[in-house]
Amino acid sequence: MQRPGGQSQFSAATSTRPPRTDPLRSLIASVPADPAADHSLPTMAATAAVSPRHLTRLFRTELGTTPARWVERVRLDRAQQLLLEGHSVTSAAHHSGLGTDETLRRAFARQLDTTPTHYRSRFASTRGQAHMDSAAAGS
Repeated sequence: MQRPGGQSQFSAATSTRPPRTDPLRSLIASVPADPAADHSLPTMAATAAVSPRHLTRLFRTELGTTPARWVERVRLDRAQQLLLEGHSVTSAAHHSGLGTDETLRRAFARQLDTTPTHYRSRFASTRGQAHMDSAAAGS
C-alpha cells in the first residue's frame, strides 16, 4: 500500500535514534506514552534532573532538534492516529496534547503541509481503495 503525499512517512517516536544519555532515554520513552501531559522544557528538565539549557543541548547534540520540536512531532503523530481512528479535530487536538483546533491545524500545516481534515479524507480514501482492490482480487 502506498502512502499519500500528505501522510507522515515516519513517526518521531520510531524514527528517533536511541539517545546515548540516560536522562534523554527516559524522556524519549515517556513523552510518546502520554503526549498530552505537561512536556514543557522546565518540566522535562526537572524530570531528567538537568537544567533546561543542558537538556536543550542534549536534544540538539543527540537528536538534531529542540525539545519543543520533538514533542510537537510526537503529539502530531498521536493526533494523526486519533484522526484516522475517527476522532474529531477538537478531540484529536485535546488528546494528543496539542490543545486547541488552531494549534493542531498549525502543526499540520507546518509539518505536513495539509489540514487535519484533508489528511483524514485523503488517507481514508486511500485505505478504502486498498480494501476495495483486495476484495476485488479475491472474487
